[in-house]
Amino acid sequence: MAQRKTKSVYNCSQCGYQSPKWLGKCPDCQQWNSFNEEVVPTGKGAVHRSVTQSAAAVQRLDDIKSDVEQRRQCGITELDRVLGGGIVPGSFTLIGGDPGIGKSTLLLQAVAELGSGAKALYVTAEESCLQVKLRAQRLNVEAEQLFLLAETALDLILDKVKELSPAFLVIDSIQTIFTSQVESAPGSVSQVRDCASQLMQLAKQSGVPTFIVGHVTKDGSIAGPRVLEHMVDTVLYFEGDPGHPYRILRAVKNRFGSTNEIGVFEMGERGLIEVKNPSEIFLAERAEDSPGSVVITSIEGSRPILVELQALVSSAPYGTARRTAMGIDHNRVSLLVAVMEKKAGLSLLSNDIFVNVAGGVKIDEPAADLGIMAALAASHLNRCIPRRTVVFGEVGLAGEVRAVSRPELRVQEAARLGFERCILPAGNVKNLQVPAGLTLAAVRNVQEALDLLFDD
Repeated sequence: MAQRKTKSVYNCSQCGYQSPKWLGKCPDCQQWNSFNEEVVPTGKGAVHRSVTQSAAAVQRLDDIKSDVEQRRQCGITELDRVLGGGIVPGSFTLIGGDPGIGKSTLLLQAVAELGSGAKALYVTAEESCLQVKLRAQRLNVEAEQLFLLAETALDLILDKVKELSPAFLVIDSIQTIFTSQVESAPGSVSQVRDCASQLMQLAKQSGVPTFIVGHVTKDGSIAGPRVLEHMVDTVLYFEGDPGHPYRILRAVKNRFGSTNEIGVFEMGERGLIEVKNPSEIFLAERAEDSPGSVVITSIEGSRPILVELQALVSSAPYGTARRTAMGIDHNRVSLLVAVMEKKAGLSLLSNDIFVNVAGGVKIDEPAADLGIMAALAASHLNRCIPRRTVVFGEVGLAGEVRAVSRPELRVQEAARLGFERCILPAGNVKNLQVPAGLTLAAVRNVQEALDLLFDD
């Protein structure tokens, strides 16, 4: 039998771009030193073999029933919320996060709940079955229908899936799985892409919901080719500050629900604990009478949360002012500082400025603009914002305060937590029902807001 011909190609480990020769910088994603040599077969032997050879049936659009999607609750409310209400049959989900953040813990707790009523197969490609058992004992999870498989060969995994016929499948992790159809090493671009492709076909053809764990790079993105994120139905990122016990599960892609939902967990000795009321958690350690501290409201999906925003303005000792922001866009902070300099008459451009969102939360909506400016002004003037005051609103370059979305949820959450005054855009006051115990102060520009905050 003639030997199969091979050739060498260079794949970018970040985006999957291929080149016949090594390049120092990827022309697609602009990453340096990301090309790795891989051997690929050529000729007839290189034809890809799919999981099954049967062709899908052609269906008329009107004949397709739209009520066949039956979501299954996994028993973890925060995870169900992020997934859009539950697990969809045949869905293909990718979950990523920093090492040790809790990805395996979350999936083990989820499949343990699912395994109490249906078969669930957990493929551990990085740990032994004994290690997973010890983690399960520590988490105090039990499931009669949860099965473990310590295997890295995809061909053997697919055989076990067909033999067991599980209702749920977890692959931990995709970077350690390899297939014999590709001659490159496990974790390479070709291996990750091919393994994910076969697992996707398995999920779609058999209807088995499949979760795969993905490693992340230094910049926090999913390692491997970018095409991996395009192949899956849902991409979840597990975020968290190593110095805080709280974890945030965020959907950046979801074909079955909103991408704005977040799930909040607390990491404890017994695993991940759901946080039903994140606003109280994020405000629990707020200092008394601290200049530069203000409470803002943010909408994450369908959930309003209140977080503490802190600012520190100090003189620049070396002449060059620094701008540092944690949990919020530093470019937005620089823009708001310029607006305060021009429209509010506060001289901040020559000062060092530090902004932080307490609790490790990331805020990316413009409704935090007015809160950022209030915290900066309070730190600069060394004044304290009243403790029972909450602020939200978008700020334009002309210094105007613009209306934001869903103001009713924001003020209701503030009233529920005992806040007494809310400073908000004038455009949001119309037809807004005022909760009992909360006073609304409408402002049209930044100067009005600062006058209300520091009127005494």
